[in-house]
This record gives sequence, C-alpha cells and structure tokens, in this order.
Amino acid sequence: MNKAISRINGADAGAGDLMSRRTFAQILFTGVGLCYAGAIGYPIYRYLASPIERAKETTAVSEVTLPDAAKLEPGAAMMFKFGTKPALLIHHQDGTWSAMEAVCTHLACTVQYQAEENRIYCACHGGVYDVKTGAAIAGPPPKGLKAFNVKVQDGAVIVSKA
Repeated sequence: MNKAISRINGADAGAGDLMSRRTFAQILFTGVGLCYAGAIGYPIYRYLASPIERAKETTAVSEVTLPDAAKLEPGAAMMFKFGTKPALLIHHQDGTWSAMEAVCTHLACTVQYQAEENRIYCACHGGVYDVKTGAAIAGPPPKGLKAFNVKVQDGAVIVSKA
C-alpha cells in the first residue's frame, strides 16, 4: 500500500513538474513572440508615422530670416533650409529676389541654380525650372517648384510661405 501511495505521490510530483515546465515554456515563447512582434512592428510604425511628423514640422515653420543673404551679389543664389526641406534664394540681376523649395517635383531630387544659363536645373532627369517663378519649363517635372514670398528688411532677407 505504501508503494501505491508513493507511486501516486511520485506521479503527482512528476505531473506538477511537467505542468510548471509547460507554463514556463508558454511564458518564454510568449515573451519571445512579443519581442519579435515589437522588433517588426516598431519600424513599420515609424515608417507610417513619419509623413505625419514631417507634415507637422513643415507647418511649424512659416518664416525664415536669413541675416547674411542681403549681401548676396546680383546673379547669385544660396541654399538654405525652410523647415525640413532645402530651399533656394536667388538675387536676380535686376535686383529682385525669388525663393522656392529646392526639391524637384519629379522624383524629389535637390535642384540647383545655374547662373550662367539662368535656370534652375535638376541633374537627376534633366528637369528645368524658371528662375523667377519656379514653373516647370522642360523635362519630366509635372509641376513647378513651390514658391515663397521674399522681403528685404533691416539688412536681412525674410522668406515666408506664399
């Protein structure tokens, strides 16, 4: 009878150990699965949330003051940041100013001012823009560059959203 009781106790003890191992394994695999889901899910979340964050950053900046830009010679240009995007300020030969985003509307390459040819050029695919208005003149760009308002005041150039 004692053997039967000890067998029953031994079987119960073994079942208890087996159950705790099973519970441990379930907790372990659940934790590993959650870590794996987080490692996959976080980059996806950042990718999907980034346009919203960029839109907030872009709308947060409505005006940029460029203190040294007034010293820019006629016929010259300078690049600057307007929010998160590059922008281009041009001082024309006739004394007027223009500013626009320096991001090509075709594939978002950075455009450059070519003073000798009096044009804004995108080297990626040969897009050409008007230096005064930013309108697309030639190449694949579907629309013109986003233009900004320019004001010279107290020896500084102030560029603001149009």
